[in-house]
Amino acid sequence: MIRRADAIAIVLARLRDEIVVTANGWISRETCAADDRTENFYMLGSMGLASSIGLGIAIAQPERGVVILDGDGNLLMTLGTLAMVAERKQRNFLHVVLDNEVYGSTGGQRSLTTSVDLDAIARAAGYVHVMRACEPEKIAKAVDDLLRNGGPSFLLIKVAAEADGEAPRVPHDPEEIVDRVRRSLAG
Repeated sequence: MIRRADAIAIVLARLRDEIVVTANGWISRETCAADDRTENFYMLGSMGLASSIGLGIAIAQPERGVVILDGDGNLLMTLGTLAMVAERKQRNFLHVVLDNEVYGSTGGQRSLTTSVDLDAIARAAGYVHVMRACEPEKIAKAVDDLLRNGGPSFLLIKVAAEADGEAPRVPHDPEEIVDRVRRSLAG
């Protein structure tokens, strides 16, 4: 099974100037380690809010692509956001969920995605395009297709439960993260 850090690197390699909003914990750390772009908004503690923040950016900047790098535990906390995203029909919204079936940042407790299919929930909520990809070449193709076709789109990537523990903490404080993204959106 693919490592989450490798899946993140594949997704980031497919992007141009899209804004990326990451879930808190390892996803933010691994995203920053893979490609610390000024377009990256790293969540540093608020679990479950990446898709809501990303939706706000997508609504405010409809010509700018917005990619959410979310985790299964984060998404389970705010399932109602799926319905809100689907209802708003933002074509510039790509929701990538890295599902390791555990709460990795808090000790590896099992998440409900061992028996709940988040892609089925996204489809039922009304996302326009929903895909699942787990191998590197299929992940790359899915990201390319979903960015090209418009959304709201949802990509589920099942990843290995264990993290390498090598990604350092995000070196930017919250104010700096906001300022970097704000400058990216303005110019």
